[in-house]
Amino acid sequence: MIRQSQLETSQSYVAAEDLLKTVNIALTLEKPLLVKGEPGTGKTMLAHAVAESLGKELLIWNIKSTTKAQDGLYTYDVVQRLYDSQFGGQVDDIGQYVHFGKLGEAFRSEDQVVLLIDEIDKADLEFPNDLLWEMDQMEFYVQETKETFRAKHRPIVIITSNAEKELPDAFLRRCIFHYIEFPNRVQMRQIVHAHFDRIDEELLQQAVSTFYNIRSTPGLMKKPSTSELIDWLRALTLDGIDPAVIQQELPYLGVLLKKDKDFNLVKKGK
Repeated sequence: MIRQSQLETSQSYVAAEDLLKTVNIALTLEKPLLVKGEPGTGKTMLAHAVAESLGKELLIWNIKSTTKAQDGLYTYDVVQRLYDSQFGGQVDDIGQYVHFGKLGEAFRSEDQVVLLIDEIDKADLEFPNDLLWEMDQMEFYVQETKETFRAKHRPIVIITSNAEKELPDAFLRRCIFHYIEFPNRVQMRQIVHAHFDRIDEELLQQAVSTFYNIRSTPGLMKKPSTSELIDWLRALTLDGIDPAVIQQELPYLGVLLKKDKDFNLVKKGK
């Protein structure tokens, strides 16, 4: 029987049933959960929701193009040690120059934590493979201090990807995978209500309808995301926009669209 997590659709996070089931499977099998989907589908917020619902600390490792796997374990500040030695500082304790990354912190934690590896596809192709041994063994070795750190509790690992590049097969075999589809109109209304204590239903209906019409515009370079819809609704509400004019006038269109070509394309087609 699959062990049920405490994650469920709530006021703060709206998740589809298939996503909830996949989270439960990943928790039960103790495998990393790899979540893909276009920007704005709630990939990052999933980790926040899991940590909150399970009452666990969330560690976030934001991946950049220059990030190396070693950075997540630890770094050794040899420059600072050299500087201290030149000015009479105490440098015998090498450990003070070892700084642990988010993966290292997760392994060294006394309690189980949720580790978010955010946007893994931003790093180079070798990055995921460089994580394999440590993720499998749940331990790492610090060369400078001759210490091995082994996780007392296997962290709950959630990995996000915007599908900008393919990940290695060896890495994928070790993950549970889920693709988050962009919310449909019913789900989107639920998401909006999770962000607003109250909102004019006519304005919501017109704005959501216009939002999906814009997303379906042929040739759009960057489709507006959920977060941009939320911002747009806030702008419409603050300015007291009449819902009847939203589809024709497209007020504050720059909140939804961020590229000149998209802006002009939608304006021409209205």
